[in-house]
Amino acid sequence: MALFTDGPISCMEDLTAQDSQLSNVASVEGIDVTQKIAIAQEQVAMDLHTALNRFGYVDQLFWLAPQPNLDRVVVTPPLKLWHTARSLELVYGDAYNSQLNDRYAGKRDQFHALAKWAYEKLIEIGVGIAAQPVPRAAMPTVTAFPGALADGLYYVTIAWVNAGGEQGAAATETAIGTTSSTFLVGTATAPQTAAGWNVYAGVSPDAMFCQNASFLTLGQTWEQPAVLVQTGALPGKGQKPTYLQALPRVLQRG
Repeated sequence: MALFTDGPISCMEDLTAQDSQLSNVASVEGIDVTQKIAIAQEQVAMDLHTALNRFGYVDQLFWLAPQPNLDRVVVTPPLKLWHTARSLELVYGDAYNSQLNDRYAGKRDQFHALAKWAYEKLIEIGVGIAAQPVPRAAMPTVTAFPGALADGLYYVTIAWVNAGGEQGAAATETAIGTTSSTFLVGTATAPQTAAGWNVYAGVSPDAMFCQNASFLTLGQTWEQPAVLVQTGALPGKGQKPTYLQALPRVLQRG
């Protein structure tokens, strides 16, 4: 599971899974869905931040561990649904304000209710918290290097790993073509919680397998051997929560 701060929680595909008419409505009404997704993320962030701070205030005499921040929040199903529904509510709220169409108002209210339900489930189940959060990796640098890897087009990604062996969300893949060569993989500056990293490669974005037998050290460059590993672990979407944090109920916006 990704961290809240890894990027947009939901994407267009998540929204259209809840509402198949979304693309058509957005096109007809000239609504930027990507912008609504970003605004919804900001609103959910403010609500979560308020709830986490309120928890810290209420239990400050009993809670000895550092209070959870948004960079430690793991995106669990209720949180993802909350953001998806909030995004759709914003889309249909914009559409209604433009056309005063009762059908849009009905959709807006439908997704408002769904967002409230998902929020209540999040409060009931608890917010996922990572004790050692591992941020999503940035896109790696991949360069050609003399070697004997079979000629072709390869897709490559990486992921950070913490000292407990938990892996963060993989980076957006990058592609490289080889001709009588192999490739080198490098990383950006490691986050503070990273203890190592993994590299994944394959002949398609859906079939990138872990190429290293053990975690690579920070600052190490990976040289792809002539034999491409084509079975085993695939890049993940992030770590699981270490624990679920109960929260006091707070009034949502709207």
